[in-house]
Amino acid sequence: MKTPMHQVPIVYEDESEVWLRDIMENHYEEARQRALSLLAETSTDRNGCKVTGTVAPRKVRFRGRQIRAYRFILCVLERAVVDEATVVRNRCHNRLCMNPDHLQFGTQADNKRDDWERWAKGVDFDLL
Repeated sequence: MKTPMHQVPIVYEDESEVWLRDIMENHYEEARQRALSLLAETSTDRNGCKVTGTVAPRKVRFRGRQIRAYRFILCVLERAVVDEATVVRNRCHNRLCMNPDHLQFGTQADNKRDDWERWAKGVDFDLL
C-alpha cells in the first residue's frame, strides 16, 4: 500500500547540509586532502592544539563556500553532514585550535555548559 502524499514527511536541509552532502558524495577525496593540508600547515602548542599564526579562527574556501577551518576539518574527517545550528565545540577552549581530537559536534547549550565548566574548574586536558 502506498503512503498518501499528505503523509510523506518533508525533510528540510539547510544550505550547510546541502553543501556538505554534495562534498561527501561527490568531492570527498578532494575535501579530505584539503583538510589534511590545513592540518599540515599548523604548529602544535604545549596543550596539543594545532594552530596557525592567525589572530582569529582560520577560514577556508572550498567549492564556493567559506567556513571556519576547524568546522571544515571535523565535518570532512568524520564525514558528517551537519546543519548550520550544529556547533563545533573546542574542548580545549582555544578557538584557534584545529586539532580534530579537540573538536566535537554539539549544540549551543553544550557549548555554554563547556564555558561554565571551564570557568568553574579550568580546562581538563585529560579529557582531550
